[in-house]
Amino acid sequence: MHSISKRLSILFIMCTIAAILLVTLFVNITVTNKFNQYMVDLQNKRYQRIVTYLEDVYKREGKWTKDTGIELMHEAYMGNYCLTLLDQNKKPVWGMDPNDIRIQLNKDAMPVQDKGVYTTKSFDIKVKSKIVGYVDIGQYSSILMTEEDVNFKDSINKSIVISGALTLLIISGFSLYFSKQFSNPISEVARMSVNLSKGNFESKTSIKSNIIELKDLQESVNVLAGKLKYQDTLRKRLVSDISHEIRTPLNVLQNNLEAMIDGVYPVTIEKLHYLNEEVIRFGKLINNLNILKEFEAESTKLKYETIYLDEFIAEICNDFYLDADKKSIKVDLTIQSNHMYLISGDKDQLKQVFINLFSNVLKFTEQGGRMQVKLYEKVKNIVVEVSDNGIGIKQEDLPFIFERLYRGDMSRHQIEGNGIGLTIVKNILQLHNASIDVESKEGKGTKFTIHFPKNEIS
Repeated sequence: MHSISKRLSILFIMCTIAAILLVTLFVNITVTNKFNQYMVDLQNKRYQRIVTYLEDVYKREGKWTKDTGIELMHEAYMGNYCLTLLDQNKKPVWGMDPNDIRIQLNKDAMPVQDKGVYTTKSFDIKVKSKIVGYVDIGQYSSILMTEEDVNFKDSINKSIVISGALTLLIISGFSLYFSKQFSNPISEVARMSVNLSKGNFESKTSIKSNIIELKDLQESVNVLAGKLKYQDTLRKRLVSDISHEIRTPLNVLQNNLEAMIDGVYPVTIEKLHYLNEEVIRFGKLINNLNILKEFEAESTKLKYETIYLDEFIAEICNDFYLDADKKSIKVDLTIQSNHMYLISGDKDQLKQVFINLFSNVLKFTEQGGRMQVKLYEKVKNIVVEVSDNGIGIKQEDLPFIFERLYRGDMSRHQIEGNGIGLTIVKNILQLHNASIDVESKEGKGTKFTIHFPKNEIS
């Protein structure tokens, strides 16, 4: 098995080598073909120049002699080709010996291409559109090249090879660098995920990345680690809370019954009523757990009907005025006018939502406090705000208040409750496609904000 960095580096280098080989091959073929075409054109121009020269000589002298154009022999010998001058009857006037050129080639004095096969080309010599002779040009190669030509071609090929090698080195360096840019954050996330699977929720990734997708991946894994840590903490607190909630009424029942059995306490109607209240409280806890189970299993059947939320909330507030007066808590209901607060929902379930919220306000607000309920429209939502100036919630407890049996710090444990009410509230609202948010400052108060989707009137 290979690491991501090694795999990416190998992939980049292999792609680079393949690309360089292909580019080198195509460039080499293109340059060679173009160079050969250039040499052919140059050679054809040489042929034409020889023919033109002999035509000019014939025009000047008017006949062929053994010295006519003889000066071309030296140039031909140096250029590795043979010349033979023929008259109009194709009888030789003068000519060069091909063996002299062969000897020259064997000595490798003049580099040529595809040497070894002797070929000739015959060209007409015309004066005033009349053929006055012929010149045969023979050579041991298809293309004649001088030493400078060969050196130029070799230098181009060497430059291509060197450029490819330098490119390979540069791309290899870049590939190693960028592969680490990809692999290091991924390796860090992989390491972190292994730690999370082992239960080490304190692990966090700190490597910075300027790649959006990798940055998002790192942030999401860090958030996941935080949530898992919260869930682990919550699980431990849930075990403690649920054991406390169940153990307390059972201990009270057991101690009092044992005392009655041992004759320490007399069996009186008052004592039996007290024990019955503990049984009822224990039954409520079990019943709330069953209700919560039904909501979480999404087995609750809602009876949807049209609800005018302003009238609905006003009725529920009226039921709480008496309890609020007992604690001198002022209840303010503010409804924004000129709006139709129409939603679809289950009245009984939604009534439970507001009863739980209002009850919490009365529980956790001291004498002389206040409860504010606001109803207004925002975009396409109907918003309900329930706020108080009570004891508030600690910031570290806010992420957990909708969790089962969670009751926050010890000051809130002193107030009667089982930590299930807000969980039921959230589940009921989710079934109504509504959401609930909470803001709170310890000692300043708490505000719950509910967003209902508004019914469009057809």
